[in-house]
Amino acid sequence: MNSTDAKTAKTVVIRKADWTVAWDAGKNRHVYRRGIDIAFWGNAILHVGPDYDGPADSEIDGRQSVVLPGLINIHCHPYNQPTYKGVREELGNPKLYMSALYDRTALFQDHEGGPEAPCAYALSEMLLSGVTTIADLSPSYPGWIELLAKSGVRAYVTPQFREARWDVPTGHRLDFVWDKEAGQKQFEKALALVDEAVAHPSGRLSGIVMPAQVDTCSAEMFQESVKAARARKLPLQTHAAQSVVEFHEMTRRHGLTPIQWLDEVGFLAPDVTIGHGMFLDHHSLIHWESRSDLGLLAKRGATVAHCPTVFSRYGHTLEHFGKYLEAGVNMAIGTDTHPHNLWEEMRTAAILARVNAKDFRAVTTADMFNAVTTGPAKALGRDDIGRLAPGAKADIVLVDATHPIMRPLRDPLRSLVYTAAERAVRDVYVDGVLRVENGQVLGFDFAAAAEAVEQGQRRAEATVAQRNPKGLSGRDISPLALEEM
Repeated sequence: MNSTDAKTAKTVVIRKADWTVAWDAGKNRHVYRRGIDIAFWGNAILHVGPDYDGPADSEIDGRQSVVLPGLINIHCHPYNQPTYKGVREELGNPKLYMSALYDRTALFQDHEGGPEAPCAYALSEMLLSGVTTIADLSPSYPGWIELLAKSGVRAYVTPQFREARWDVPTGHRLDFVWDKEAGQKQFEKALALVDEAVAHPSGRLSGIVMPAQVDTCSAEMFQESVKAARARKLPLQTHAAQSVVEFHEMTRRHGLTPIQWLDEVGFLAPDVTIGHGMFLDHHSLIHWESRSDLGLLAKRGATVAHCPTVFSRYGHTLEHFGKYLEAGVNMAIGTDTHPHNLWEEMRTAAILARVNAKDFRAVTTADMFNAVTTGPAKALGRDDIGRLAPGAKADIVLVDATHPIMRPLRDPLRSLVYTAAERAVRDVYVDGVLRVENGQVLGFDFAAAAEAVEQGQRRAEATVAQRNPKGLSGRDISPLALEEM
């Protein structure tokens, strides 16, 4: 906090919170506490415990509230995912192991309207669900940093760069069109954007260095990325082990799995996050000769950003979340797709893990909550977010404990993860500033953003037939749920 902020900062006290998810430093975990006070001054938490007796500029009656640390979305694509609503839920390419990633998803992008409306929509969605920190994996676009600053969210600008683009000319074969010179220019532009975010006067913005995908960047690009990130003391992220197609491509090129190859080129480390880390060598759809990927991720200290919803739509699952934890892998959860709702992602992740393991004990609700708080905080190299403790950032969520969807309120996190999701979130503070009040996001006109996204989707669908080799319409590729008469 700069000196000007210090002069104007106020102390806010949440009194006698009915339930608080507090950080117990001695036990190194979240715990429930009843009837305590939470006090913060400016952007920092001062007190989490009984009977705060210091100065207070304003007080909030917490007796009908559940108080939580702000959630962290480690992997999201706000610039385009809202446009896919009503499309991507049942969209895939059966000839590419069900994935729509390489050819079909891009057909529904709105190239005319720009990313501002989808980003405003997605950022509103996240704030309304209690997300206070995001890794924004958007492509570089004018005004990106200003939009994030306006939102009030704590954001890691994560501009992707790559040396090859995907091409599916036949509908069943993935080709790579390489242009290393263009990739180098993207790399340099991305670093300039990251540097700009770090220098932003809000103090809420930072950056992540991200070679986009394991199959679209060379070994040299990954190595240069590591050097650039370490020089800036910033984390790294990439997409890897995200499809069966990618796994086969990397083993064809190198005789190594995507994870093994990343380790060989010196990329895996504690400051690295792997999105999505799903198709490792033990996965049942792979049938590879080794079983070393999971142990390698744990040994190197890398994080896996698990995004269960988008893959479940293809019929794919991580095998499985509890197994990764048992191996010692740091786990985090992101949204990747729409809706940008970490509560629903936690629910889906828990259910799929238990089904895969055929054991309800495979994961706990606490495991899921850690994966949207302390797990991603560790990936970002921070111990001042994702927890309610003195000295941590004042990223605080207040949930309405009296909301009917939360009741009966025997266990707040179970009520939120398995039933209520975002519907009971009332107020959200980021860096000590109120960003959601009484269920209304303050930084954007959510309804106006939704209207703009809908118009953009209509424009995009009108041009689908022009942008796919077979001239198929949007309705051909993604029919409506019911026949339109």
